[in-house]
Amino acid sequence: MRKFKLILCFKALAIISTTTWADPGDAGAIDSPNRNLTGFEGLKETQPLWEVGVGGGMVEVPNYPASGERNVVSLALPYVIYRGDIFRIGGGGGARAVFVEQNDFEVDVSVGGAFSAESEEGSVREGMPELDYMFEVGPQLIYKIQDFTFDGGGEARLNARMQARAVFSTDFGRVDSRGYVIEPTIRYQQRGVFLPDTGFSLTARMTWGTEKLHDYFYEVAPQYATDFRPDYDAKGGYLGAEISAGLAFPIVKNVRGFFGASVQLHKGSANEDSPLYEKDVTYSIGVGFVWRTYESDAKANW
Repeated sequence: MRKFKLILCFKALAIISTTTWADPGDAGAIDSPNRNLTGFEGLKETQPLWEVGVGGGMVEVPNYPASGERNVVSLALPYVIYRGDIFRIGGGGGARAVFVEQNDFEVDVSVGGAFSAESEEGSVREGMPELDYMFEVGPQLIYKIQDFTFDGGGEARLNARMQARAVFSTDFGRVDSRGYVIEPTIRYQQRGVFLPDTGFSLTARMTWGTEKLHDYFYEVAPQYATDFRPDYDAKGGYLGAEISAGLAFPIVKNVRGFFGASVQLHKGSANEDSPLYEKDVTYSIGVGFVWRTYESDAKANW
């Protein structure tokens, strides 16, 4: 799916018998399996309890999986990060309410989204309904596979994630269900690449969707069939894979720049035969910045 580059995640950890209540005084609760390398602080470095700033950027993405049409979006927004013992807002983990967690294991409920896309004149979707804004919500399993420390300086983290989400579309006048997705993901992050304060990430993801989601992207109802676009009944299954990389680097004190790119691989998708399926390989690219204008003297406990 065409993801937002800034993802908002509302998290509530599931209570399971093998976990323990997170306690600020418990050494086992100091590290969070979902903690990212911010570029401002390392994995072993205490972070501010809260911070505020401004972030912005521009991203170019395909209109939908395997689409030949593209969408360019620019954003500039204030941001707030709060790293409490239970409630945590912003940062790489989005926003979440943490009830239980272990050093290497977490279960949460996350939310993601995608931009809308017009059915432009001359495109394969000409005359068809536009694709609305989309959002997803559902459980996510995060497992910290391993942390790494390098003799030459720097550190890294390898995580595995499994997401199962319900998908919805909206034009802000109504909300429609669009089925479900399952996305297993592996993510590697390293701080200290090229320069001590430079961060790098590499992510690999595969996506499967139910028929209702594939219908939204690839089905052509009889009333929208034309000479060049025959009617088509989509089916559920494999949607595609994505490999993405990102680089964060210091510009001046408290200001960091970001560059990200990804390649989406759709060969073998369940609906390669759809007239709306155009490309086996698509790509996304984006640039941005974050300016941390203020941070608290108080420090987070994790």
